[in-house]
Amino acid sequence: MAREAQGSTDHFVASLGQASLSKRQLRKLSEALSLFEHWRLKASMIEQLWDGYLFGSGDVSMEHLLMAEEIRLDTRTAYNMTRKSFSFLRSSLATSVRMTPTSPAEVISRFGENGEHLDELFSLPQTFPAIEVSRRLPVPRGEDYWIRFPSPSQSMNDVVYARVHEPPGAVNPPTLIFGHGMCVEFDHYHNLVDEVAGLVEQGIRVVRPEAPWHGRRVLPGHYGGEQLLSTAPTGMFDYLSAQHKEWAVIIDWCRKTSSGPVAVGGGSLGAQTAKSVAMRANDWPQHLQPDAVFAVIHCSHIAEAVLDGALSDIWNFSGALRDAGWSKELARQWLQRLDPMRTPCVSPERVVSVTGSHDVVTRQAWADKQMDFWQVPQHNRFSYRRGHFSVPLGMIRDTQPLLRLREVLAQC
Repeated sequence: MAREAQGSTDHFVASLGQASLSKRQLRKLSEALSLFEHWRLKASMIEQLWDGYLFGSGDVSMEHLLMAEEIRLDTRTAYNMTRKSFSFLRSSLATSVRMTPTSPAEVISRFGENGEHLDELFSLPQTFPAIEVSRRLPVPRGEDYWIRFPSPSQSMNDVVYARVHEPPGAVNPPTLIFGHGMCVEFDHYHNLVDEVAGLVEQGIRVVRPEAPWHGRRVLPGHYGGEQLLSTAPTGMFDYLSAQHKEWAVIIDWCRKTSSGPVAVGGGSLGAQTAKSVAMRANDWPQHLQPDAVFAVIHCSHIAEAVLDGALSDIWNFSGALRDAGWSKELARQWLQRLDPMRTPCVSPERVVSVTGSHDVVTRQAWADKQMDFWQVPQHNRFSYRRGHFSVPLGMIRDTQPLLRLREVLAQC
């Protein structure tokens, strides 16, 4: 709402609907919007400077490149943290997501009575877009740089960015494409927990794509990831189909820049994306098929997390769908078409799973159901006595899943 208001207190208050604010709250709101606009404009200006330095053709010293990245993270982190200034308004909103779901009739009109047009939605383009590669920055674990390209998804019509962590002196390294979770904007915070950072030290290149409607790809009037939920279920199909096309482009780039194997993986929604890619890639050209899967905090179907997980009530997801004409079972029937249960294009020995026994967002039992169906061996399954958001912390101390992934890639 603050992004949409662009500093206007009146515009923001109008968006609250029936909620009324006291004079004290209006004063706090004015201060919060002023702070928000300050950091929003500053972050936007620095991003443009950073873009020119990292992707531009002019001469730029390494000192200026490093400074641009440091300032970008400083300002973007400060901008993201301004959301805390609006916490006094929590009781004025019924839900954390502005839901505008599509009706069953609209979904059937677009995708067919039984989803018969979905294969066309997920099909890969005939040609892939050209990829730009940024200048490189030295980091303690090697080098970091970014790649970017126009999204091949017509639903997105934007630019995809991915940060690449490359091991020092890497020659034909194995690669992990690692997707982030919903509402996670990993490339826009200082010092976020990075559960796969240890892989770079083990000689594995890590590519971290920025998902649709997150980070640089956020739509006006939304926060990172909100569009995915607010336009459900249509938005979820647009999101996941875009991810398939974009990850195929990245897999192709990985093959062209290294002869090493390529794994797909991720945390939470990123893991669901990776597993869906591994299943649909059975129909892709062989060079686009990943060699391994690394799934962290995941479930069998996205529908389970959306309809039955602990976050569903916070999002008011089921209630909003019901108001739009969906029964829970009809919604489940359609959402399960997002990632129907199939065998992946990789062998069971090349799938590594990480779950949390206390996870109430993507329950371990849901993940186990799919791992059983895939016949993934027990020595490739790792479980922590932790919840959904603390499993990555456990992986920093206990690196057994990462070591197992390295073994898997070494055997590819």
